[in-house]
Amino acid sequence: MLELRNITKTFGSVVANRDVSFTVEKGKIHAIVGENGAGKSTIMKIAYGFYNADSGEILFDGREVSIKTPHDAIALGIGMVHQHFMLVEAMTVAENIILGAETGSPINLDLEKAETEIRKLSEDLKLGVDPRAMVEDLSVGQQQRVELLKALYRHADLLILDEPTAVLSPQEVEDFFAILRRMRDQGKTIIIITHKLDEVLAISDEVTVMRDGKVVGNVKTSETNAKELARMIVGRDVLLRVEKPDAHPTGNVLEVGHLSVKGRHEVAVDDVTFAVKAGEIVGIAGIEGNGQTELIECLAGLAKAVSGVISFDGSDITSTSARKRKELGIAHIPEDRHRRGLLLNSDLAENSILGVHYRPPIASAGLISSTAVEQRVKEIIENFDVRPPNAELPARALSGGNQQKLIIGREFEIEPRLLLVSQPTRGVDIGAIEFIHRKLIELRDSGAAILLVSAELEEVTALADRLLVIREGKIVGEVDPKTTSVEDIGLMMTGG
Repeated sequence: MLELRNITKTFGSVVANRDVSFTVEKGKIHAIVGENGAGKSTIMKIAYGFYNADSGEILFDGREVSIKTPHDAIALGIGMVHQHFMLVEAMTVAENIILGAETGSPINLDLEKAETEIRKLSEDLKLGVDPRAMVEDLSVGQQQRVELLKALYRHADLLILDEPTAVLSPQEVEDFFAILRRMRDQGKTIIIITHKLDEVLAISDEVTVMRDGKVVGNVKTSETNAKELARMIVGRDVLLRVEKPDAHPTGNVLEVGHLSVKGRHEVAVDDVTFAVKAGEIVGIAGIEGNGQTELIECLAGLAKAVSGVISFDGSDITSTSARKRKELGIAHIPEDRHRRGLLLNSDLAENSILGVHYRPPIASAGLISSTAVEQRVKEIIENFDVRPPNAELPARALSGGNQQKLIIGREFEIEPRLLLVSQPTRGVDIGAIEFIHRKLIELRDSGAAILLVSAELEEVTALADRLLVIREGKIVGEVDPKTTSVEDIGLMMTGG
């Protein structure tokens, strides 16, 4: 259905795609995998008209086509569902779906006709989406289905899905895969960009592997496995699950008592009590939007508590500023690296000193030491394998995985007594995931206390020594990740 021939795309001196060629068969689910910066998102954005290739050809349904804009792609029957949902929460499902493709005249929209068509599409694929529901009232999984309907409403026969399961629970992933299989059975063609090899093996028919902007392999899913795919992606053998010795926790570092935190409209964290000891990783598992963000930001000093007490090494820090908490030895790796973690237009050197820019040895008498800054960023780049190793590059020039390694390196440099870490490997490739997991285990074994939030159940169960499950702002249970199945944890997360 889609054939890319010898596609090359450069951004300045950086070659994002180099002579890329592969074919996507009609009626198949085709996965594209690779490290951060491998070029997989770029090649799909070329197929959808976000970017124009410097050279090469695109064939669709057997004929050469010119795709200069997303409108060209949509006209051909190509749709794209982005990793971050593009929905207006204050509008209904139907209003979101027809936005930009309205039926009727601009003065008199035929919303009822659109609702009828959307309802039929939903019923045909057993999506269970009500066209009149408000988007703000839908779960994350239901919003994902709305994004699918938006593409199908525009008569897409080829769907490109970018990290489609990033924010779904295990049960929602299974439901979503069932939908994709039904779409395939009805003749749709689907391309999935993902980092999750278990999902690639579960859902796809064929896999294209990219590395350094080039295609390094095309394989049938039935003829490969996770270990072989990981080796193709990274170019070496990769540990798919971190090797973790038993923890030896000592005294409480963090104690949280009856903590409540307000969200945008209502209480997001509701009467939460727990502790984290030195030398252990305590994980928090939950579907996104159940209070994890507000909890971590309150503990980091970025949000105020409505009630309750936060103690650090026996001292009450409930009203202590974020700066003071960092000085005490509390490090924070935020879930949103762009909004909370980096100054994207500043270089790596400047980003490496955020939070310590006013303290010795970085600064003295109000003056920043360029020598100290150079030494600090050099150590972070070397110790955390930040690529490319150029301290003068702006942070936005790095791939997501390397931005994450820069932030983690910066926070580790303060030798934290407590690390608050949210979504440590979101959007990160398999090689960087292995590296980040090892660093977290090393920090734990050095005696630090770690509170870990992750939407990836496989990640949080692999890393955590104890696991708390959060739902609707409450801790609904504590489990041993060694003896509790991912399915059971998923049921606790959803109230099943």
